[in-house]
Amino acid sequence: MTTRIDLHSEQDTIDLAYYLGPMLKPGSIITLAGELGSGKTFFVKALGAFLGISEQIVSPSFILFKEYHGGRFPLYHLDLYRLKKEEELLELGILDFIETGITVIEWPEIAENYLPYQTLRLYFGFDNDHRFVEINPADELKQFFT
Repeated sequence: MTTRIDLHSEQDTIDLAYYLGPMLKPGSIITLAGELGSGKTFFVKALGAFLGISEQIVSPSFILFKEYHGGRFPLYHLDLYRLKKEEELLELGILDFIETGITVIEWPEIAENYLPYQTLRLYFGFDNDHRFVEINPADELKQFFT
């Protein structure tokens, strides 16, 4: 079951993060797929604000992984765009910490074989002149997207 939501403004993306935020707990994983410039990192910034993280959240494109503390839960932000092999993913050690906080993974395709079935998958895209998100919720969250 996939739910599509049109995002007509930045506020719509912020509202999405604030809607999803209360459903998350340590060990929650969200993947963010989609086109460049479709709002993935902006969503992570809004989610960080919801979690109470005061540190500025930036795209970890060149460092692959950034962690933020000081909020309700740790936030682990990964950008796997530059990875070419699954072995590189394993070297990051993400499987060692994903249970301790909220993990958000941009460009998650290389990690799919290692993600639990409970992963919340978001796809951000463009449709003509506006953005949208397609939400493929984990089983325990499907009730919130009917």
